[in-house]
Amino acid sequence: MKDLDVSRCELIVRNGKGRKDRVTMIPASLRDMLAGHITQLRVWFDNERLRSHPGVSLPYALAHKYPGAPTAWAWQYLFPADKCCSDPYTGRAVRHHTHHSNMQRAVKLAVRRSGIVKPASCHTFRHCFATHLLESGYDIRTVQELLGHSDVKTTMIYTHVLNRGGRGVRSPLDVAQ
Repeated sequence: MKDLDVSRCELIVRNGKGRKDRVTMIPASLRDMLAGHITQLRVWFDNERLRSHPGVSLPYALAHKYPGAPTAWAWQYLFPADKCCSDPYTGRAVRHHTHHSNMQRAVKLAVRRSGIVKPASCHTFRHCFATHLLESGYDIRTVQELLGHSDVKTTMIYTHVLNRGGRGVRSPLDVAQ
C-alpha cells in the first residue's frame, strides 16, 4: 500500500523488469474502482488483524528493522494471496501477494475467450503501453522513464512498431486530410 498514491495516480514498481524500481502511472479512469478495492481490502485487513492472522513476508533485514511492519497497513499487498504460505526467512505462516502465474492464466484465458488469435501475455501489455504512449505523442525520454529502461536505445525499439507505414513516416497526403 505504501507504494501506491491513488490521488496522484502513481505506483512505485519494486523489483520490476531488470530488477529495477520505477514510478509509473495509474489510469485516472481506474481511480474510483481502485479506491473501492482499497476500501474493501482495508475492511478485510482489519478483520485479519482482529483474528490475529499473519502479516506479510518481508526480507529479513526489513523485518528486523521494522518488527511491526508485517502487520502494518502500509506494508500490505494491493492484491493479497487467498492463502497463507511459509515465510522463506522465518518459516512462519505469512500472506504473500497473488502469484504472478494466476494473472498470467487469467490473461491467457481472456485472450482465448476474446477470439484474439495473435500471441498475447501480461508482457504484451508493457509493449502496448509503450507503443500507445509514443502514438499519442509522448516523448521517448518519458516512455523510457516509465518503462525503467537504462538506455534510451532500448526504448527506441518501440518507434519501429508504430502503425505509420514504412519507416514510421506518415504520408503528407494523409496529413492533409
